[in-house]
Amino acid sequence: MAEGQDSSADKSEEPTAKRLQKSREEGQIPRSKELNTMAILISGAVGLLMFGENLGMALKSVMLHSFSFPREVLFDIGQMGLFLGHSFSEVVWSMAPFLTILLVASILGPVGLGGWLFSTKALAPKFSRLNPVEGIKRMFALKSLVELVKSIAKVGVVVTVALLMLNAYTAELLAVGAESVIPAMGHALDILVWIVFWLACSMVVIAVVDVPFQLYDHNKKLKMTKQEVKDEYKDTEGKPEVKQKIRQLQMEMAQRRMMQDVPQADVVITNPTHFSVALKYDGDTMAAPVVLAKGGDEIALKIREIANEHKIEIVQAPPLARSIYYNSEVGDEIPSGLYVAVAQILAYIFQLRRYRSGANPKPQMPDFPIPDDLKHD
Repeated sequence: MAEGQDSSADKSEEPTAKRLQKSREEGQIPRSKELNTMAILISGAVGLLMFGENLGMALKSVMLHSFSFPREVLFDIGQMGLFLGHSFSEVVWSMAPFLTILLVASILGPVGLGGWLFSTKALAPKFSRLNPVEGIKRMFALKSLVELVKSIAKVGVVVTVALLMLNAYTAELLAVGAESVIPAMGHALDILVWIVFWLACSMVVIAVVDVPFQLYDHNKKLKMTKQEVKDEYKDTEGKPEVKQKIRQLQMEMAQRRMMQDVPQADVVITNPTHFSVALKYDGDTMAAPVVLAKGGDEIALKIREIANEHKIEIVQAPPLARSIYYNSEVGDEIPSGLYVAVAQILAYIFQLRRYRSGANPKPQMPDFPIPDDLKHD
């Protein structure tokens, strides 16, 4: 498919594992700003509820310590430095738990969707983003429309929750006016923290909508055309013609090695024309006869030619040749069900050699027994 034809409408295939991994390496993962904002705001509100009182008392202590000191301290630079250091230390230690909660939230918020990722490729400048035409397209894209809707929804949700909170706390807020200054300040701060908490919780509604959309949008960007899937499969698995050529070369190498072993055979059993099987048996090193070579048609003919060149006995036993050919591989021992038949072949070869030397009468070709489950027509 031509590049110009690869429109987004053609991308109907789900992204492959390789495509997903590549996009991750390039820093392209789903992220939700609303999820991050929600995590930080709610964590901050919870931190204020947990540590707000201690933080307020610490700040009160710092204020009292900073503005209540003897007059002579004003003229002693060293003393002023000590006062400043004490105030700074107390503020830092009092704010440390609250700031720690915000730090953890700022890390876990982004990691919550897409996981942990650090990619230098994502930091690299992309000059394509400076293209004004592409910028205009992004302005009117679906994602921009969704961002606009989210912004309007956020304002609407926050305003709605704020009005509900004001309505819920109206009585308490009015009661603050009847209290003395110090209790009124504490009461007002308590109400304010809870209102902030519920306003932060309102972001859950936006995050619940935004997270699925970010997953959908990310998946949509990574979708592939059928041609892209085929091309990736070829790149990953190799082109079929190349794989076929490799298999052909491997078969040729295996056949050459196999042919080199034929001269070591004790006997070659033939079909007589379609199959040839070369066997070797050494009672001192082998538990059973081993198949050195096997083949059909042209390979079978080549095995017989090599056997003739090296004066290896060739026995025509079609049922046994077919049985060994179909039930064993080169380098394997023959099946146990063929032990008797192959033993008779080897005994026949031994008798035939003695006959040719004039020591025995001419032996008769035995009837080789083959189990029914090993027979092949």
